[in-house]
Amino acid sequence: DEVRTKEENEDNSNIIVIPSEKPNDITLTVERKGAEPEVEVTEQVIAPSMGDFDPRLELSHYKFPPIDLLEDHRSTNSEVSEQELIANKNKIIDTLKNYGIQINQIKATIGPTVTLYEIVPAPGVKISKIRNLEDDIALSLAALGIRIIAPIPGKGTIGIEVPNQNPEIVSMRSVISSSKFQEAKFDLPITLGKTIQNEVFVFDLTRSPHLLVAGATGQGKSVGLNAIITSLLYKKHPSELKFVLIDPKKIELSSYSIIEKHFLAKLPDAEDAIITDMQKVKNTLQSLTIEMDNRYDLLKLAGGVRTIKEYNEKFIKRQLNPNKGHRYLPYIVVVIDEFADLILTAGREIEDPIARIAQLARAIGIHLIIATQRPSTNIITGSIKANFPSRIAFRVSSMIDSRTILDSPGANHLIGRGDLLISLGGDLVRIQCAFIDSPEITKLTEFIAAQQSPLTPLYLPEVVNDSDGASLESFDPNKKDELFADAARLIVQNQQGSTSLIQRRFAIGYARAGRIIDQLESVGIVGPYEG
Repeated sequence: DEVRTKEENEDNSNIIVIPSEKPNDITLTVERKGAEPEVEVTEQVIAPSMGDFDPRLELSHYKFPPIDLLEDHRSTNSEVSEQELIANKNKIIDTLKNYGIQINQIKATIGPTVTLYEIVPAPGVKISKIRNLEDDIALSLAALGIRIIAPIPGKGTIGIEVPNQNPEIVSMRSVISSSKFQEAKFDLPITLGKTIQNEVFVFDLTRSPHLLVAGATGQGKSVGLNAIITSLLYKKHPSELKFVLIDPKKIELSSYSIIEKHFLAKLPDAEDAIITDMQKVKNTLQSLTIEMDNRYDLLKLAGGVRTIKEYNEKFIKRQLNPNKGHRYLPYIVVVIDEFADLILTAGREIEDPIARIAQLARAIGIHLIIATQRPSTNIITGSIKANFPSRIAFRVSSMIDSRTILDSPGANHLIGRGDLLISLGGDLVRIQCAFIDSPEITKLTEFIAAQQSPLTPLYLPEVVNDSDGASLESFDPNKKDELFADAARLIVQNQQGSTSLIQRRFAIGYARAGRIIDQLESVGIVGPYEG
């Protein structure tokens, strides 16, 4: 008899070789990676630094959320048994044999919800022949969610992903407390869950730089959005990050309204921080394009900087003068839930500003995350796809939908309940999305809301629609704008005046800034325009 061998690797994984019970059969090598231990999260102390500007000092007593706010949802009976592994191995080998395909080697890597069986076919076997047997293997294993990767990139093997009989729930707590996330040095670190290798998956949103999220109803899309937002709330200070939350359904993102002054950005005249009204959505997207242009003007004025990171580093070192309109620029993450409703209602009025922001806003720290449950070509158009190279697909109903999102099949073979494929511009990675429940989000937002906050949320630049503006006949030069005195003081201090300076300094739209310049000219504070 062969002897079962077991060894433990440095990466906390066990390699087990299970001998064959049949003569002349192939042994099964099993890799089972242990769960990452929780890292003790030490409280971050915000201390004043000598000389440099620290944007966090405005809220120097802000406490980052503790891990204890999150629950551990892991179940005890989610182990993949040896019997299950051997049964699946035998069925895979027998199915391939029925079609005349011999294999030389097989290895199983156990993940939270899916086990990857890597096979090495005998010389001369065509890969396409194995790829075409996806449905036959699914039938023999009596399982949904079979996916064949032929070949696995970077390896000389073919992968067959088989769902586990007792899938493990990946809790948000287990990924947030992992060393991989806690020690990540990314500017906007996001953890989505665990890979098939049972490794925590972390990526940097600034490198993505925008995300397209799609999946059928009830497959985990909303939980995925919550995982993204939670990741950022655990790692960023309110001065470093603001969210613009657009929620046509009015219920998916409502839990975050109580952290309005800490982490949200909105229009000056908006009553609610979570944007649900269609006209407000249009105005907000227009406002974001103005903010984008204003930020590019600041980068140009700063000289020698090309990104928000370089600009902020220069500002922190006090090399930029706030009296000339310079300010610390927080990252802005725009989350749009149910993008399809917006497109079907407003069409190009929504699509055009989103495409423009997606094309240009990466360098100045504005990042888009759009989600939809209708991944059809009239919703996810060529313009949207071209500007969203990073995509997340939960389970969809057809191969056509999968191709629309990912440009390849696969999302139609997922098993649901948070099972997803992510493409960050390269190969597809299968991940079990971390689960976070509504009470956990409530505890997290209440912890943040209970702390000292800025006096107001971050106000986006004002948008003045042409229809809202006054006609020439009704223009009253004697009726001064409420920012008139501040603008006059700014121009006298700088000894120069321009519409763009007022736009940047007071974060207002071009039309309003132009009216203020006209009013200043009418009283002689600035001279007439000389082109």
